Amino acid sequence: MTAERVDQHGGADGVSVRDAPAAHRFEVWVGDELAGFATYRLLEGSTYAFDHTEVGPPFEGRGLADVLVTAALDEVRSRSGSVLPYCPYVRAWLARHPAYVDLVPADDRDRFGLG
Repeated sequence: MTAERVDQHGGADGVSVRDAPAAHRFEVWVGDELAGFATYRLLEGSTYAFDHTEVGPPFEGRGLADVLVTAALDEVRSRSGSVLPYCPYVRAWLARHPAYVDLVPADDRDRFGLG
């Protein structure tokens, strides 16, 4: 699997987020262990339709889903992309972080409850 590093989060904890385009997902790693992922479909242009976010049981309760989604959406923004949050976690995350709602096309915000 080809993975490109997207974001490195803080020193000693060894948490990193990577895009794994062949698997159509962003992954959060703790050291050399895959801790979770957010799957996406790349649609026309650079629209990322996020379908599912998951963190494995051994890694729950550490805020890794938040780290994952933050890094993934920062990467989408750096690629001048947009987001369709079909995943309930990503949709709820966007509702709590209004500075990122602009990633959802204006015409689609109401249908995701972000209008």
